[in-house]
Amino acid sequence: MRVVLADDSTLLREGLVRLLTEENHEVTAAVGDAAELMTVLERAPAEQRPDVVVVDVRMPPTHTDEGLRAAVQIRERWPDVGVLVLSQYVERRYATELLTEDSEGVGYLLKDRVVQVDEFLDALERVGSGRAAFDSEVVRVLFSRSSRTDPLNSLTAREREVLAQMAEGHTNAGIAGRLHISQSAVEKHTNAIFDKLGLTGTSGYSRRVLAVLRYLGT
Repeated sequence: MRVVLADDSTLLREGLVRLLTEENHEVTAAVGDAAELMTVLERAPAEQRPDVVVVDVRMPPTHTDEGLRAAVQIRERWPDVGVLVLSQYVERRYATELLTEDSEGVGYLLKDRVVQVDEFLDALERVGSGRAAFDSEVVRVLFSRSSRTDPLNSLTAREREVLAQMAEGHTNAGIAGRLHISQSAVEKHTNAIFDKLGLTGTSGYSRRVLAVLRYLGT
């Protein structure tokens, strides 16, 4: 895949360049702020735009939400470009803003996961292929935020486990393997979840995940 990196930490940025190059990905640019990131994308011919942009939430000059705002703009202007957001902490407001966008190819990962190479690469590849990839801790926080709502409380313990796996971006087959249950059981639980949460109108894997996260982020 073609990847553009945006992070003000030179050490992390150069480390990711080396890692991705070793994994046979092409890093077309590695920049230190959101303004430079947007310039790179604006100047790139359509056929040379990246498959995925990896962007930190907090970058110069204010170190608040520059990366997030860039991520939202990228999804609006170039919807075919996947966006994997990195954050030091679970930023509820930032996560919700991304998750409420009706789009595919979005991920939100804590920076701690970057050192867990397999998890980071798996998230990158999922986002690059138009799927979702959300850190389990992000999902946990969103669940905690919504735990007082009646529809979520109506889920069984197993349905909550399945929903958490869905929110991370796993397929039904992947959920079955991780929870050691049959795929048909996952499908049954999934149907029950959507019935209880009023999400039966959603279709498509990525739209399904984003619909659940949109509900959890309200």
